[in-house]
Amino acid sequence: MRRSRLSLFTALLLCLGANHAVAQASQTAAVTSSATPLVIGESFTLASKALGETRHINVYVARAWDTPPDAPLPVLYMPDGGIQEDFLHVAGLLQVSVANGTMRPFMLVGIQNTERRRDLTGPTDNPEDRKIAHVVGGSAAYRSFIRDELMPEVKRRYRTTPETAIVGESLAGLFVVETFLLEPQLFDHYLAFDPSLWWNRSALPAQAAALLAKQGPGKHSLYLASSSEKGIAIEVQRMEDILRKQAPAGLLWHVEKMPDETHGTIYQPAALKAFRAVFRPAVTIN
Repeated sequence: MRRSRLSLFTALLLCLGANHAVAQASQTAAVTSSATPLVIGESFTLASKALGETRHINVYVARAWDTPPDAPLPVLYMPDGGIQEDFLHVAGLLQVSVANGTMRPFMLVGIQNTERRRDLTGPTDNPEDRKIAHVVGGSAAYRSFIRDELMPEVKRRYRTTPETAIVGESLAGLFVVETFLLEPQLFDHYLAFDPSLWWNRSALPAQAAALLAKQGPGKHSLYLASSSEKGIAIEVQRMEDILRKQAPAGLLWHVEKMPDETHGTIYQPAALKAFRAVFRPAVTIN
């Protein structure tokens, strides 16, 4: 009889527990809201005459806790800047770096791709290059879009300082280096990680010495990083050798060798190092 009473008591407890769980689930379901979009920045579109198409632009503002909401910010421009590309990764690096005080507050402007290999490459006479894309050689038009259309629009929409930078990896890194060599006054800082300097039989590194010789003195910075990708590492080393001999007066440059990284992993660790080096906060003495 005692065993029967215990069994009955146990069953009653289980029943009450189940009813309590059902009640809790019902109560939870009653207060749960529907899902809403998670917004981390904003975006706009810009009809480009230079490119003959409308481009989608993503913007993220990384402010420190003590940065006034209306304070003007320097701008970091970024090819490969779509939500499904590298925008979220780089925005996250800006957010954490500004929050922990290892870089200054910045505005990130990401340019979403349409024809990536067209926009980020210069002309080529190498048949092997043309195997990777049906349209190439549009970097001059893309640079015109950034210079004459996007940058003025960003200044019109947002409170910005005159300081600008550009960051890119792989073919976007090639575009960054090409822009630095051809139009060094366009940006204050150039950051290129594993740049595809092999493009057009390495024509850009071959022209680098002559192009650098044409540059006058100026306050600019160039940050290069290379991974274990042998073909790219060789060309980055070639650029470093040229810079050692004839970097223009006033140019602050650095080459970061990252042999433990691959072409597929270098962007985030290289960007973290570059942001801390190039955009580090000014040192104040009390």
